[in-house]
Amino acid sequence: MSPAYSITFAVLGIKPEPYAVTPILSARVGIAALAEEPVHAIALRAQVRIEPRRRSYTDEEAAGLTDLFGARERWQDTQRTFLWMHCATTIPGFTGGAEVDLPMQCTYDFEVAGSKYLHALRDGTVPLRFLFSGTVFIRGEGGFAVQQVPWDREDTFDMPVSVWRDLMDAHFPNSGWVRLTRETLDALSAFKSERGLLGYDDAVTKLLTAGRDAT
Repeated sequence: MSPAYSITFAVLGIKPEPYAVTPILSARVGIAALAEEPVHAIALRAQVRIEPRRRSYTDEEAAGLTDLFGARERWQDTQRTFLWMHCATTIPGFTGGAEVDLPMQCTYDFEVAGSKYLHALRDGTVPLRFLFSGTVFIRGEGGFAVQQVPWDREDTFDMPVSVWRDLMDAHFPNSGWVRLTRETLDALSAFKSERGLLGYDDAVTKLLTAGRDAT
């Protein structure tokens, strides 16, 4: 592959994957290969980061972001870009350019910083940056030639918050996930059984009500 060979990537859109068993977003990525040689395949990887300083926040959203960034007056020091996920896909051959879907496996675990951030947002967009890497395969004189995707290939995309909410509503309607230790789960199960409560949501609600009354 000649040194002048270049390939670029642009994120064109993001939408929920409708038929996936687990929560998956699908990023539509446009690819331009600025060379005459046809691309045989690309093993594409992407690091997806959230850039919180690229948008503003309501007071309600700021309250939900306290665990991540602290009080609003500290955000100048605490609000930093952070990793959301790594994703990858294999792209079949093309010449000149192509559009492909990059699957983005998501979680609703509130122990994960990305999920905490997204859960706090009520409207607007999620400021994302995609850092692309991977391996490009083309046909060479002796078989296949290989080149790494240049390290500086990246793109920004403002994903509507509604896209995330639609994805979570499809997989976890009116619900979410909280990770508990086995000891805490056993204690919560005992509390629920002793009081004849129907579910864990009822048990947590009763504990919260008792805590507020005590305060």
